[in-house]
Amino acid sequence: MTSQTHATGHTDRETPSAEQIRRAPKVLLHDHLDGGLRPGTIVDLARENGYEGLPETDPDKLGIWFREAADSGSLERYLETFAHTCAVMQTKDALQRVAAECAEDLAEDGVVYAEIRYAPEQHLENGLTLEEVVEAVNEGFREGERRAKANGHRIRVGALLTAMRHAARALEIAELANRYRDLGVVGFDIAGAEAGFPPTRHLDAFEFLKRENNHFTIHAGEAFGLPSIWQALQWCGADRLGHGVRIIDDIKVEEDGTVQLGRLASYVRDKRIPLELCPSSNLQTGAATSYAEHPIGLLRKLHFRATVNTDNRLMSGTSMSREFEHLVGTFGYTLDDMQWFTVNAMKSAFIPFDERLAMINDVVKPGYAELKSEWLFRQTVSTSTSVED
Repeated sequence: MTSQTHATGHTDRETPSAEQIRRAPKVLLHDHLDGGLRPGTIVDLARENGYEGLPETDPDKLGIWFREAADSGSLERYLETFAHTCAVMQTKDALQRVAAECAEDLAEDGVVYAEIRYAPEQHLENGLTLEEVVEAVNEGFREGERRAKANGHRIRVGALLTAMRHAARALEIAELANRYRDLGVVGFDIAGAEAGFPPTRHLDAFEFLKRENNHFTIHAGEAFGLPSIWQALQWCGADRLGHGVRIIDDIKVEEDGTVQLGRLASYVRDKRIPLELCPSSNLQTGAATSYAEHPIGLLRKLHFRATVNTDNRLMSGTSMSREFEHLVGTFGYTLDDMQWFTVNAMKSAFIPFDERLAMINDVVKPGYAELKSEWLFRQTVSTSTSVED
C-alpha cells in the first residue's frame, strides 16, 4: 500500500483526524477562567446567586448568545460579554465550581498542561478578599485535576493572576501572585483594552516581579500594534507576549516570496519570545480576517516561538482541539506540526525547567509518537482484508 503525497508535502497518513487531534497531548498557555464557563453553569450560578441580568436562561441559547455577541470584530465589544460571567463568579463555591469544571473540560479535550488566568480584583463584589479568591480558584483546579484523573485523564493546571490595565491595582496583584507562587500560582499578567492603557502604566508591578525573579506575560499586540509589543518587551521585560499577533506588522513579504524582518520582529524571533496566539479569538476581535490570513501560518514557517491557544472558549465556541482542527484544515498541518506547537508551549510554561522537560519527554513526545504510529496498524488491517478478499 502506498501513501498519496499532497502539494503541501505531507501524506494522507500524516493528516490527523479530528479524533486524533482530540487525543493528542496539548498545552495551553492563554485561557481566561471567566471566558470558559459552561453555559449551564452560568444559568445555575445566576439562579443560586440571584443574578437576573442574563440575556438568556436556556443554556443552549445562552451559549449561542455569547458567541454571537463576541463575534463583532471589536475587542471592546468582545470584552463586554465578561460582565455576565464575572457576575456569577463572586462566591467561593462559584469560583471553585468554575475552576474545577475548567480543568475537567480541558483534560477531556486532551490538554495535559494549562495556565489559566483570571483577575482576582473582579471577584470581590460579595465581600471576598483577594486571598480568598485565589485560594478558592486554586482548590477548584486541584478538584478538577482529581476528577480528571478519576476519568482517566491527566492534567496539571497553574494559575496566572491578572491585573486590569485600566485599573490601578497591578502592584497589589503582582505582590499577591508572588505570595502564592509556590501554592498554585505560576505567574502574572495584565489584560483589558490595550488602546490608551499601555503596559508602561504598570512598571512598578513588573519591576517588583523582576526583583523577585518571578514570571509574567503581558497582553500586547492584539488590538494595538508594534508599540505595545515593544513596550511590553523593552520597558516591562515580559517573558511572553499575550497574543503578539501584530508582530506581523514588522514582517514584509516581497513579491518573489522573500521575507524581510524588521528589528523588533527579528528580536522576538532571535530571543525565542513566546507568542500566545489565539486564532479564533483574533478573528472575532478583528486582529485577523480569516484562518488562512492569520499570521500564525507565516510565523510557523519563520520558526517564531508560536503557540496555539483558546483565549476564551465560551465566547469563541472553541477548544484546543477545534483550534488545531482549523489549522490542520487551513494549512495542512500534520501531527509533527501539532507536536512542534505543543513543545513550544511546554518550553514556554512558567514551571521549573526540569518539570517542563519531563512533560515534553515523558508525556508530549510519547503521546505524539503513539498517534503517528497508528497508520502502521491501519495499513496492516487494510492489507489483511484485501488479501482475504
